[in-house]
Amino acid sequence: MTALDPEPELVRLPWNKPLEEWDDDPRVVDLPRGISRHVVRIVRVGDRMCAIKETQREMAEREYAILRELRHLGLPAVKPRAVVYNRRSLDGEELPAALITRHLRYSMPYRMLFSHGLHSDSLPALIDALVVLLVRLHLAGFYWGDVSLSNVLFRRNAGEFAAYLVDAETGELHESLSTGMREYDVEVGCQNVFAELLDLHAGGMLEETCDPSDVVQRLQERYDRLWTALTTTEEFDADQMWQIEQWVESINELGFDVEEMDIETKAEGARVQLRPRVVEAGHHTRELQSLTGLVVEDALARRLLNDMGAFCAYWHLGEMPREYVARRWLREAYEPLVARIPEEHRATLDPAQFFHDVLVHRWFLSENAGEEIDLWETLDDYVDNVLPGLPRVAR
Repeated sequence: MTALDPEPELVRLPWNKPLEEWDDDPRVVDLPRGISRHVVRIVRVGDRMCAIKETQREMAEREYAILRELRHLGLPAVKPRAVVYNRRSLDGEELPAALITRHLRYSMPYRMLFSHGLHSDSLPALIDALVVLLVRLHLAGFYWGDVSLSNVLFRRNAGEFAAYLVDAETGELHESLSTGMREYDVEVGCQNVFAELLDLHAGGMLEETCDPSDVVQRLQERYDRLWTALTTTEEFDADQMWQIEQWVESINELGFDVEEMDIETKAEGARVQLRPRVVEAGHHTRELQSLTGLVVEDALARRLLNDMGAFCAYWHLGEMPREYVARRWLREAYEPLVARIPEEHRATLDPAQFFHDVLVHRWFLSENAGEEIDLWETLDDYVDNVLPGLPRVAR
């Protein structure tokens, strides 16, 4: 075994049996899994869960190394834990190698989302999450080779989604990607997503009014727009430098920060060229973490920061330092509400997402009632009428 963070319990798993024979082991967890060409099992190891995939040793070691590098680059991908090889059954039969990755907390494969009632009007958000992931990988020089919804895990991100790479078997890391490599990746993604949506149609999980061709067109258009915004050199008049701020804000709206810029003056200062050099997602995530210690997806972090701002205005704390406001918001708003998560749901609910969803529910109740509904009354209604219908996800 080659392990990134070795645990004795990993060694004690029944490696002398094929994965398909593990179902009677009490450590195997019956959680939804994405479609895979390999045998995969979710196993509880200590206080965390792992995904174990059988494959060839060379493929397992290669994917393990790529996932380590992607994590080192700060890209959204599952965390590799170990590779197990030279496995043999009790009668001496050679068994496949196994790749172990950490199960992504609060994540769901796309089929689980649709099997639990996700409607086609949520597809744009799902596709946008896939596009953002693909652009980030391409910016880092990663050629995916098998872009698809099946090779991604999704986390709810306020009213949006965040996508994580879960299968890097066909991937390659380069210094940079050629236009042809990027275009081929997008083309493969369009073909795979089209086929996956047809499969959802056949399974009755997608409305007949949803046209897969329109969804695939959105994937292509959104990718082109985001890639252009992040890689194209912009040029402004030197006496209109306010446009730089507007340009940076337009990139922020796409979910990215501009941390550095290449600036080149032309024609004796008459024109200025700008190109983002280091582009990274997660501005709101970092801001919320620095203020509160909470680590959540970026759109969700933005919503929580907005609620913190409303809390600040309600209690007239505008003159106080943001750190003071954040501590009071945590103590008086966030923590009391998430403490009311029912015991039977605490292992499967993301507290920050729960907080956000209750606030959204309050808005709907108040809109229907024509008056402000009490927060704790909203919480009771949400727990009684909404929570039971939500899919269970793993921490």
